[in-house]
Amino acid sequence: MKTVLREERKKKRITQEQLAGMVGVSRQSINAIERGKYTPSTVLALKISEIFNTSVNRLFELEATD
Repeated sequence: MKTVLREERKKKRITQEQLAGMVGVSRQSINAIERGKYTPSTVLALKISEIFNTSVNRLFELEATD
């Protein structure tokens, strides 16, 4: 999965720690999502998208498989 979460977070000047607190997860979880090492649950993806006032599809994108 591809994500633009890091870029969007930096635009809003929100730290990983702050975002984690807003959505109720650890900073390590946010870091793992941003690095593509962890796929967020539907509920978590929805919470994050609400904070950035955008769609889940804008933040997270499935990578094409050949």
